Amino acid sequence: MFIAIIEPGSFLPFERFVSYYSETGFLESGLETGSNKPSGLIRNAVREISDHDFYRILSRAFESDDQTLPRVGEGPRESHYVGVQEPATGFDFEIERPRIEQTLNRAVRDRIFRKTVIEAYDRKCAVTGLQLINGGGRAEVEAAHIKPVANGGPDSIRNGIALSGTVHWMFDRGLISFSDDLDLLVSRQVNNPDQIWALANKDRKAHRPIDEQLRPHPNFLGWHRENCFKH
Repeated sequence: MFIAIIEPGSFLPFERFVSYYSETGFLESGLETGSNKPSGLIRNAVREISDHDFYRILSRAFESDDQTLPRVGEGPRESHYVGVQEPATGFDFEIERPRIEQTLNRAVRDRIFRKTVIEAYDRKCAVTGLQLINGGGRAEVEAAHIKPVANGGPDSIRNGIALSGTVHWMFDRGLISFSDDLDLLVSRQVNNPDQIWALANKDRKAHRPIDEQLRPHPNFLGWHRENCFKH
């Protein structure tokens, strides 16, 4: 009777199987009955659950440390990753974010964004092409928002690009940007642009993601050129 449309790149499978019944009872409080048996709701494949139940399920679904992702909480860059959006209708370019957000919601939405962006680029920096995996198995590449969360940018994969730490720093400060066709742009305010060109791919373009449909959206790239890039 209904259809759910999931934005490409926004799907994140559970890392652990989560049973609807736990040692303390049902994870969905709406399934509880006086006899400790599931109510008739469990026969419905699609049903509404409370925010509390939703985050309780998610906390059981994911490992505490994902070895494929960069370390979290180390250094000032982490502030760029914190932020969530409510489920979008269609493709949203402006997101009104509530000031009060549940901690788990922030962590999970941030995790989805980082994981989908990094995997879309095969864990490689789009500008340098480097794929560096540290001794713990983590990819030393970051998921950069093209239009920052603080400016209403969504956690959509098309508002993201995988960059190494140094390149991410330059991108956030407007020292580099990209054309709609992903040509690398270097600011005239850079002291030694030759050093940046030496880091970049030989064709001076950012590598596209594995799935062409997930490439950065021109609206977000245009916003970065107009509002961040130091011409």
